[in-house]
Amino acid sequence: MKSYALKGIRKGFGALPVIDGVDADFEASSVTAILGPSGCGKTTLLNIMAGLLCQDEGSTGDFSGASFSYSFQEPRLLPWLSSLDNLLFALSGTGHKAFRLDRAMRFLESAGLKDFSGTKTPRLSGGMKRRLSLARAFAYPSDILLLDEAFSAVDLKLRIELMDLFSLLWREEKRTAILVTHDIQDALYLADQILVLSSRPARVVDRLRIPMPREGRRYGSRELIDLEERLYREILS
Repeated sequence: MKSYALKGIRKGFGALPVIDGVDADFEASSVTAILGPSGCGKTTLLNIMAGLLCQDEGSTGDFSGASFSYSFQEPRLLPWLSSLDNLLFALSGTGHKAFRLDRAMRFLESAGLKDFSGTKTPRLSGGMKRRLSLARAFAYPSDILLLDEAFSAVDLKLRIELMDLFSLLWREEKRTAILVTHDIQDALYLADQILVLSSRPARVVDRLRIPMPREGRRYGSRELIDLEERLYREILS
């Protein structure tokens, strides 16, 4: 199975070192969480993978030839367009018109937004906007899906709903997904693999495979407590 790899990635901004020799492997059709303290360089690493930033040293390998879709903490929707048209805009140039419409409607329906396809985004609730943002990211037929704190800054109930929607959408096509988070329980709930970064300048200090199938996990469950304690030790050390 194809995988993606980072080798010896280093990045700084002026005299400030941000990433210090990161090596990491990402298996195709799996979910990897990049976990670390705030400001450690997680988003910078994500942007290097996507080609939005150039590393100072190291190789991004097959990342350089991949296509990406992004989901952010803020929905970043186009307010003058309807829910459907936001997806169609993201799908521009990806195939014939019938393909784009069918794909957009399929992901709207999966996100529970079919009845709001003609609604402009300012009239949607905050939770609906976040669901639409996830649907848009999945609708674009990219090789890799990148999520930058896509489940943060919301209450716990909505966060779990959004993560469950992510899992539902992911199962439709099992895209290679890489998500950035500073929340240990989110990472344990969603990921097949967790990469733990140190404080800045970031280095990989732990790689953790989650042995439990995603379908059998419960948020904050005792079954994952040993792994949670291990991750806390790594981050706080």
